[in-house]
Parts: sequence; C-alpha cells; structure tokens
Amino acid sequence: MFNLDPKKMQAVMRQMGIKQEEIDALRVVIETPGKNIVVEPASVQKIVMQGQESFQISGDVKEVLLADGDISEDDVKIVMEKTGRSEDESRKALEKTHDIAEAILELSD
Repeated sequence: MFNLDPKKMQAVMRQMGIKQEEIDALRVVIETPGKNIVVEPASVQKIVMQGQESFQISGDVKEVLLADGDISEDDVKIVMEKTGRSEDESRKALEKTHDIAEAILELSD
C-alpha cells in the first residue's frame, strides 16, 4: 500500500475532480420496511465525483427491528446460526428485544 500524506492525497483527489467533505453527523439511520439500520456514533464523508454525490458512513452499526413490522426469516436464521438455538426460541428473543444483536446476546447467556 502507498504511504501518502493526507494533504497530498487531498490534492491528488482535487486534481482528479473529486471533492470530499466531512459531514458533522452524530447518527445515521437507514430505514427499511422491516428494520432500521442505525450507525452511531457516525463518521460521514460526502464525496462528489463527476457530478455524482455519494456518502461513506462508518461507525458502530446496530439493526433495530420495527415494533409493528414482521420479523424476517433472515433475522431468525441469523440468530439461530449464531446461538445454536431453535427457530421458536430465536423468534421469541427477536420479538422481545426487536434487535438482532441483543437477541443473540440474550440467548447466549
């Protein structure tokens, strides 16, 4: 990998027409039909290249199931695989916690 000074890297990116801007974000929420993906604390970079805007997000990721949404089979399978528990136990833990990670932790105790 190249060892580039961050200032030199920014200069090279500007020459290529790439603009990068730090967004002062505390939290990012991606809403989907069955769950929200929450990144908190969030580090967000806005990148503009050839007229297209994109965002790079990093931080601690947490998936939160929506209270009135159905629990997806994929979520149940993930909990089952990670804990070795039955489908029924995994589903009940998800219904209780509404969070994949917390369901896994609860069943792992």
